[in-house]
Amino acid sequence: MDLGFIGTGTITAAVVAGIADAGHRITVSERSTVQSARLAAQFACVTAATNQDVVDRSAVVLLGLQSTQAPQVLAGLRFRAGQQVISFIAELPLERIAALVAPAEAVAIMLPFPAIARGPSPILTLGDTTLIRALFCPTHTVFALQSAAELRACLCAQAVLSPVLAMLVTAADWMADQGIDPAMGEPFLRALVGSSLQADDCTTSLAALSTPGGFNLRLRQTLQRAGLQTALSEGLDALNH
Repeated sequence: MDLGFIGTGTITAAVVAGIADAGHRITVSERSTVQSARLAAQFACVTAATNQDVVDRSAVVLLGLQSTQAPQVLAGLRFRAGQQVISFIAELPLERIAALVAPAEAVAIMLPFPAIARGPSPILTLGDTTLIRALFCPTHTVFALQSAAELRACLCAQAVLSPVLAMLVTAADWMADQGIDPAMGEPFLRALVGSSLQADDCTTSLAALSTPGGFNLRLRQTLQRAGLQTALSEGLDALNH
């Protein structure tokens, strides 16, 4: 399939890397010269071109622009009937994208994450998921949302990744202070958490880690007394307003 990417930031680069071996012909916007040149050098299926050339060469156009830049950039491009457009721009409603890319069809908002470059990763979607599933499943898991409000809530909730990673960094640093080789400490924690999340749903896993007097329960209770859960809920509410 002929795929084009307008906007070559971090997410676009990750998506391109994730599908570069799937047999597509990929054209990326050369506006970000360093990033587009790197992708073209790294993957034989990727070429860099102007934004209009990206549109002209592609059956499917994926938009990785900043929300503040997108209206101006897209208004200057000529799309054609029969093209399909997928937007990575969470801040712009699909209806707004549709008006900017007409007569092409804006089929969905797709929100990938950087891990898509390396292997299985979740993808949030709003709109028709048919094309997205054809491009990214079964390697990746598509979570289809029903409204802009659901999309917003998921965007807020995914921000839990950063504090979780920060906790692991703190724990790894603490292990180093106890004499544990840093080359072992963080990999151990990453493997532990990753395998635990794959084992079962969170509620079941949490119950299994609630042995009275056990290390896991005692640390969780300490964090609860310090207000961790309350702070998390308040932080999510703040993001959603």
